[in-house]
Amino acid sequence: MQHSTHYSLFQVRPMMKFSTALVLLFLQLIMMGCKKEFSKQASNSTGITNDSVKTAKPTDEIDYNHFNIYNVSLVQRNELMDVFISVSDIYTDSHAIPSDFIKNQKNVPFEKLQYVELDAEYRKKMLTGMHLTETDSLYLFNYEFNKLQKTPLNKLKAVAYLTPYAPEGEEVDAGSYMIGFQIETQKDMDIFDRYSNAIAYFGNKDPFVQNKIKPMQWEKSSTEVSKKYFSGSPFKYGKTFQFKDNDLIYYLQDFLEGDIVQERQLAVINNRNEKIFEKTITTGGDGAEFTPLNGIDTDGANKFQWTGNLFKGKPPVVFGFVSQSFGCPSITFLDKGHKDLTINCDNRH
Repeated sequence: MQHSTHYSLFQVRPMMKFSTALVLLFLQLIMMGCKKEFSKQASNSTGITNDSVKTAKPTDEIDYNHFNIYNVSLVQRNELMDVFISVSDIYTDSHAIPSDFIKNQKNVPFEKLQYVELDAEYRKKMLTGMHLTETDSLYLFNYEFNKLQKTPLNKLKAVAYLTPYAPEGEEVDAGSYMIGFQIETQKDMDIFDRYSNAIAYFGNKDPFVQNKIKPMQWEKSSTEVSKKYFSGSPFKYGKTFQFKDNDLIYYLQDFLEGDIVQERQLAVINNRNEKIFEKTITTGGDGAEFTPLNGIDTDGANKFQWTGNLFKGKPPVVFGFVSQSFGCPSITFLDKGHKDLTINCDNRH
């Protein structure tokens, strides 16, 4: 039997083996479920609105009251790759798959259960459930290469892939499927790099700011920084790192239990030596890990932490400090008035 493999392209995670049709690999940005939002795991976030943290100028009015972003997945099928965006974190209709297909599953080979193209009726149900129309578009932004891809929804197939947690021989239902849009199909594995460090949005306006986000290249910082900007942890002080970006300095402090980093604190300092933002970052357990620090634990090919202006009309962001096993990554705004924004990743267990 031909088994398939599912890769979620936001944050790197070791491959997990299953006896099912799909095998998950969580890449990341991620970067971050059982869904637990990073905002719950990385608590104690504070910030001060300041001229040094500049909001990106909006060129179009974006509705951020109903704003969802998604990561990109690769699904291996017939030894080639499908590029796919799951919307199942948002679209949760219990009748999202054609009922005849579900009822007739005992007469369908397991490999054919793994992939379904939704017909016009079920495609319309999905669009309606997501408050989208055929005139809307996919905005797919690779922030590493500053490349924006706009595709009308009427050019994309609505599809469903069987979750890797559906063992062969057991009955499946609509909830057993990852439902969404197919971006490309049956490509070679080298397609992987094109969709790493990319996020997606569905709507009628482009929300992304181009060419304003960069990887954070950390350097070791002086020891006097530690107690000047960081306090309130039950753990002992570890190493301190810094990253300079225009008139801002980002400091990152490790806190240890024994030799193990238990939490990291981030502080952002402006050119007047004022702390304008701070956040405590923890893994929260459940298999989550701190990501390697750019320039410290990685080579130039791997970039995990990013900062800059990403969304029109919004403050700068920072993300990429934690790799989640059971949740999805989140993006933090450098403004206490904005909640963390989860990147929907369908990281089901």
